[in-house]
Amino acid sequence: MNTLMDLEHLDAKVRHSDLVKEIRTHDGAYYQDDAPKISDAHYDKLRKELEKLEEKYPDLITKDSPTQSVGAPASKGFQKVKHVVPMLSLSNVFSEEDVTDFHERIRRFLGLSESDEVELVAEPKIDGLSCSLRYEDRKLVLAATRGDGAEGENITQNVKTIKDIPQTLPDDAPDILEVRGEIYMSSKDFEALNKAQEEAGKPVFANPRNAAAGSVRQLDVNVTRQRPIKFFGYALGEVSESFADTHFEVREKLKSWAIPETSFKLCSSLADIMAHYEEILEGRAALDYDIDGVVYKVNRLDYQERLGFISRSPRWATAHKFPAERAVTVLKEIDIQVGRTGALTPVARLEPVTVGGVVVSNATLHNADEIERKDIRVGDTVVIQRAGDVIPQVVEVLKDKRKGNPPSFDFPGHCPACGSLAIREDDDVILRCTGGLICPAQAVERLKHFVSRLAFDIDGLGAKIVEQFYEEGLIKSPADIFKLKDLNKTLQPPIREREGWGDLSENNLFESINTRRNIQLNRFIYALGIRQVGEATAKRLAATYGSLSALNEAMKAAQNRESEAFQELLNIEDIGPAVADDLLGFFAEEHNQQVLADLEALLEIQTYEAAQSVDSPVSGKTLVFTGTLTTVGRQEAKAKAESLGAKVAGSVSKKTDYVIAGEDAGSKLKKAKDLGVEVLSEEQWSALINS
Repeated sequence: MNTLMDLEHLDAKVRHSDLVKEIRTHDGAYYQDDAPKISDAHYDKLRKELEKLEEKYPDLITKDSPTQSVGAPASKGFQKVKHVVPMLSLSNVFSEEDVTDFHERIRRFLGLSESDEVELVAEPKIDGLSCSLRYEDRKLVLAATRGDGAEGENITQNVKTIKDIPQTLPDDAPDILEVRGEIYMSSKDFEALNKAQEEAGKPVFANPRNAAAGSVRQLDVNVTRQRPIKFFGYALGEVSESFADTHFEVREKLKSWAIPETSFKLCSSLADIMAHYEEILEGRAALDYDIDGVVYKVNRLDYQERLGFISRSPRWATAHKFPAERAVTVLKEIDIQVGRTGALTPVARLEPVTVGGVVVSNATLHNADEIERKDIRVGDTVVIQRAGDVIPQVVEVLKDKRKGNPPSFDFPGHCPACGSLAIREDDDVILRCTGGLICPAQAVERLKHFVSRLAFDIDGLGAKIVEQFYEEGLIKSPADIFKLKDLNKTLQPPIREREGWGDLSENNLFESINTRRNIQLNRFIYALGIRQVGEATAKRLAATYGSLSALNEAMKAAQNRESEAFQELLNIEDIGPAVADDLLGFFAEEHNQQVLADLEALLEIQTYEAAQSVDSPVSGKTLVFTGTLTTVGRQEAKAKAESLGAKVAGSVSKKTDYVIAGEDAGSKLKKAKDLGVEVLSEEQWSALINS
């Protein structure tokens, strides 16, 4: 891990892109399919590596990064529910040093001194399925999964079968109350369920988390009723009226309303926090439910409100994860996979081994340099580390167990899918296929991405179906997906008569495709699979340009690097020259323009409407902060502006509405005056947003 910080910037950029793709794939497996491919420990390891990269190279935060989003979208089968208050995930820490950094970041953000106390509430991190319970007039009216944080699944009828969840609340509860928590299964009940499954000749569950998630997401509520699932509540969503000043008081109140709870403790110092962490870690084995860490939350709710959120998680809370689990196995072979951007990624095929309750058989090797650095060879005995729900990591080779002198791995110089030359661009650590549109692997991977959960989210078009339809010539480009129903009328045999299909599955597929003919602009942009343009970057582009036609015209104008359009593109937060190059390259390609035209003719692509803060005088305004702010930190000022619906830019342009100038403001202040942009002092800014 130490070598990570020694990577050159270009190497780091490619590694960042690979990590994003890898983690996203397994986010879907965990959140959507309830079938993680690997353990919690390796997921955390990959996320930690990603966070370290972004900490050293902030310009790499392209927002498709899993650090900027959460989960995976809701699937078909349950009605979708939009969360009034987003259900976000948590950042992770792994050491006492990380906890100290978290604590100090809170102090810096709030502008607190060393003598100012910051109390934290510590509580076990349950390894289950996140769920929100909504009570209206003190009656349970809705239960929903987290989904992608903004939209989840309506699982109300299934949740009402959970005996320990109260259907009504006492009279002192608010008119509207959302309780966030975790659906789980006890270890004892999990063993009994698997025994019953085995005796009935049915598949057993890999772990209690999968069993709980699979049980509550049954389409037949009677199946759920027979499963021994439970619920722990630990946080709030929407509330009609305040009833506490601290998180500790919230927890006490939930307990009084008979909401099932885990333990929680108020800690006033880092020493208290670490002592409690060790206590929970030591007692972990005696618990009758799985936990994978300890969550720390700032106790004061007014502090929580000031701290706010980043893209995927609150600033006021974090999860202190337990140490990663490791195992030793044999590396049987190394395969090369070709991604949608042409990247050749080596994957280790392992002798299957169980690590922390999950069977691991694959591990990413990242790139040729990584293989060479660790001297990884076929037949080696290797240590793998499970750190999450993504493909595990090969930590090291046990060279004393190496038999003979097997040859070093010879990384191919040609694409295994199409035979085209594979090259490194600008000293990248990644080799990429030059086959482009003629490479079947890239075409198939791009189609898989197009229908993926964060893009068009077309249920019924999984990876294997996409591959099958591509090989049969049914879909070669994204537009073909929306012509599939008409094509099916002439197919012999039609889809419904093929193996594994039927009338119902065929109808469901076409219904899912038809539903997605109306698509949000940000999802559409993400679905295009433009290199370095992930989910959050797509949202920023959609928010900036508003419509596909405006985006397309702006990208054409920005081909001139001296134009105002190019400067506007660079002025979008987190879009630097490298991302801009990838965007402009995509829109300049004639074949891509044809893809866009074909899709526009078949789809209704919604004009993007960003959420606006009610009664905010700066909603939709573009702001630039410069100089040293004295009343609040720059980070808090920026977060406050964004929460009010403003856009915060890094440089001043003609489209800037306000420049907020603190002490010692420099070139940005001068440029604002030259352009005639209105300049506000810190006091004037405060008066404006509080007016």
